[in-house]
Amino acid sequence: MARSGQRTGSSQKNQSTKRTTSRRSRPGDDVGIIPVLARAVREVESAAERGKVSPANRTKFQVTALLMREEHKRAKSDASLSDAERAETLKRLDGVATILAKTAARDTTLIQLLAEDAPVSTAAHKLRRDMLIASGTELSPDDLIIVQEPTPVSTLAEKQVVPQSVRQAQLANPFLAPDFSALQAQRQTQPSRLANWELLDPLFRAFEYGAGGGAASMELPEGGSLTTPGGVDLMRHQARLLAKVKEGHRTFLLADEPGLGKTAQALLAASVSNSYPLLVVVPNVVKTNWAREVELWTPKRSVTVVHGDGNDVDAFSDVVIVNYEVLDRHVGWLSRFGFKGMVVDEAHFIKNLTSQRSKHVLSLSRSIRAAQKGALMMALTGTPLINDIEDFRAIWQFLGWIDETKPLPALMSKLEATGLTPADFGFFAAARTAVIELGIVRRKKVDVAADIPARRIADIPVELEDEVGRSIRAAEDALVTRLLEKYRRVLAAKPDASQADLIRVVAHAELEESKASKTGDNVFTMVRKIGTAKAVLAADYTAQLARSVGKVVFFAKHIDVMDAAEAHFEKVGLRSVSIRGDQTSTVRQREIDAFTNDPDVSVAVASLTAAGVGLNLQAASNVVLAELSWTSAEQTQAIDRVHRIGQEMPVTAWRIIAAHTIDSKIAELIDSKAGLAARALDGSDEEVVEEAGVQLRALESLLRDALAEAKAA
Repeated sequence: MARSGQRTGSSQKNQSTKRTTSRRSRPGDDVGIIPVLARAVREVESAAERGKVSPANRTKFQVTALLMREEHKRAKSDASLSDAERAETLKRLDGVATILAKTAARDTTLIQLLAEDAPVSTAAHKLRRDMLIASGTELSPDDLIIVQEPTPVSTLAEKQVVPQSVRQAQLANPFLAPDFSALQAQRQTQPSRLANWELLDPLFRAFEYGAGGGAASMELPEGGSLTTPGGVDLMRHQARLLAKVKEGHRTFLLADEPGLGKTAQALLAASVSNSYPLLVVVPNVVKTNWAREVELWTPKRSVTVVHGDGNDVDAFSDVVIVNYEVLDRHVGWLSRFGFKGMVVDEAHFIKNLTSQRSKHVLSLSRSIRAAQKGALMMALTGTPLINDIEDFRAIWQFLGWIDETKPLPALMSKLEATGLTPADFGFFAAARTAVIELGIVRRKKVDVAADIPARRIADIPVELEDEVGRSIRAAEDALVTRLLEKYRRVLAAKPDASQADLIRVVAHAELEESKASKTGDNVFTMVRKIGTAKAVLAADYTAQLARSVGKVVFFAKHIDVMDAAEAHFEKVGLRSVSIRGDQTSTVRQREIDAFTNDPDVSVAVASLTAAGVGLNLQAASNVVLAELSWTSAEQTQAIDRVHRIGQEMPVTAWRIIAAHTIDSKIAELIDSKAGLAARALDGSDEEVVEEAGVQLRALESLLRDALAEAKAA
């Protein structure tokens, strides 16, 4: 089944002979394939109820149906099962089949996936393998190896557009010849001493372990003039990066903390290196702002923004701005346009190498670097590492420092020059330095922007009263009871396991079930209920704050919380604007301008995810976080929309915390989590915590406290 459609039928008929299961799933067990199928089908069902069955969920639906049939056949023929066990297993499988049928009835396009001869994609083969592995099934080599099916050329070609203005620009300069000398140099370079060493993993580990400390920022010369073409003065740290560009350096991972002017540095780097035309890839939410920044910092340079099919693109412009979401339509002509530089804003967006977004960005990068020697390549992100040191991989590939398997010539040359191998003492520190010298620039506000006022986070605990508060506490009690019951079952099955391991297993199982089901009392629905319950309380605190200190930014995660807040502000006579993810760039910018310039607008009600990136809201110096993020990075991004260059007042973020609930635990976990970026980039020697998310750690904390209370009682 793993080698494309022609093997699908025969492999399905022989699955029972091709794989063995390390332990059979008995009725009532939380192990085996059936719980995996149940979680998957509930997730698809939930998506169908919302009317949003994505391609990924369609694949999950098909694979669940295939595995359900296989398991049904196996259960009928498995002589090791008693009659009672067989009946119970078939009953549970019938439950999965019932949900599949109900889901297909809700979205009738899924019915075709249930056909015996329905084509099975490579993605489905891979998902089938992963679900079997997750169930504890031992697979044969044939099932473990998935042969990639070629992507039809016509699939991408059908989406491609070439704006008329682009055709005109190409006709106007038909003799533009690409410079392939950079590519030739790569082919001619033949590293010897390190050629047979695995180097990428040691390079990543060098950053993960800190390799002796010291901030991960290359040496920069002192800058010269602080004046710019637009007449806006630079700060000293910005001028120093431009001095490096003037020396001839052309690749940068610009990882300055948010608010230190990365956009200005990138645009001025293109100016001093004459890297025009320049391609800028950005999130949709900041396209308009980037166009404004081009006019502010380099007013003599023209700029065009790609919207939709690009019908209004001016291909004769110096700067072309395109958002990630429409790259699939424009990657063809963009790769052949002759850009001399490329900037990727919020570069952590490309960390998933399997996503189409990342593939398009890396394809453009390769085309530009191959055709233009010394192309300016800049990756901008204040949070280059979110959860994993591997987040570096896509960014380094974009910059041309590595490819999928090895360092490229510039980095390899530096590694060769160290005279060390990964087996030698000192290699990690030397390798880390070699990568940094390729262009990692990381400055913190405390180091380079003493004139930016300090910021602080203050927690405001609120009591959830009445029926809403009681229902939330009851739901949390039910969750704790469920965790304790699972713990006792797992303890009975594994009496020799440590308490820490058992807690981790139970919390992980609960989290996976919660992800698969959006109904019932789980960690996600509970946090959302708490956010809704806090909405009016947080809005009332914001209103009091606005009347005493001026403009305030109100951040929330969910639309219903934003709606409730806006209704409250209207009720108490405060004007507010709204910044949401479903707005066009024009509407969003209009709301931001009103908040910045209209003295009668008191509050900006902003989505934590939509407004947490790339926006300038420094007209306020106070932020209210009505709902907590699951990551400290997202919380920091939101606060940094206010705590930026140009801010003249101390910044305070007021977190509204529901007392005596899981909300308090989440706040503690966010505050206590040691950042991976601190070790990799800032020379910190703090212990890096496990990569498990805050959700998992919150569940572990609930269970740990419950066990302690039970023991004390």
